[in-house]
Amino acid sequence: MIAFVAGPVAALAPDSVVLEVGGVGMAVQCAPGTLAGLRVGEHARLATSLVVREDSLTLYGFAEDDERQVFELLQTASGVGPRLAQAMLATHSPDALRRAVSTGDEKALTAVSGIGKKGAQKLLLELKDRLGEPVGSVPRPGAGAPAQAPPGWREQLHAALVGLGYAGREAEDAVEAVAPQAEELAAQGATPPVPQLLRAALQTLNRTR
Repeated sequence: MIAFVAGPVAALAPDSVVLEVGGVGMAVQCAPGTLAGLRVGEHARLATSLVVREDSLTLYGFAEDDERQVFELLQTASGVGPRLAQAMLATHSPDALRRAVSTGDEKALTAVSGIGKKGAQKLLLELKDRLGEPVGSVPRPGAGAPAQAPPGWREQLHAALVGLGYAGREAEDAVEAVAPQAEELAAQGATPPVPQLLRAALQTLNRTR
C-alpha cells in the first residue's frame, strides 16, 4: 500500500497532478477540490489509495487521510468503483456523506453524477453501518443548505482554474461563463458538479485563446 506521496508539484491537469518523488513523476488522480490547493513548483503531500486492475495501476490522491479512508469505504458497496467514489467526494465532504447516510438523505446522493434514485436507496442501505457518524463540528444542514451551494462551487472552480495556471480575471470570466449551467442545476435541487463545470470552463478558455 502507498499511504501517501510527497514532493514538488511538476504538473497539473483538470483531473490529476504529477508529483516528483525521488526523481520519478508520480501521476495521481485527484478531485478538483484537492487540485485547487496545489501549485506547480510547490511542495505537496497527498494521502493516496492505489487501485489495482488487470491492465492498470491507478493512484488516487486526497488532501486528508479522512478523505482517503472514506474513498476506500465507499468502494465496499456494490457497484461503487474508484471513479464513482471520487465523484462522491468531489460533490460532498466526508462528513457530509456520513450525514447523508446516517440520516437517509437520498437527495444528497442523487446530487452526485452517476447516482440515480434506486442507486441512492441501495447505497444508503449498504453504507449505513460502514461510514460511521460525522466526526466534524459542522452543523447538520437545514432547509437553507441548498442556497449555500453556488458559493461553494464558484470558489472550488475558481481555485482549480488558478491552480492550473490561469490568471484571476481569466478564471473569473470562465466561472461566469458556466454559471447559468450551474445555477440551473442548483435550481433543480442538485449540487453543481465541479468536475463537469471545470471541463466546461476549460472549453470556454480554449475558445477565447
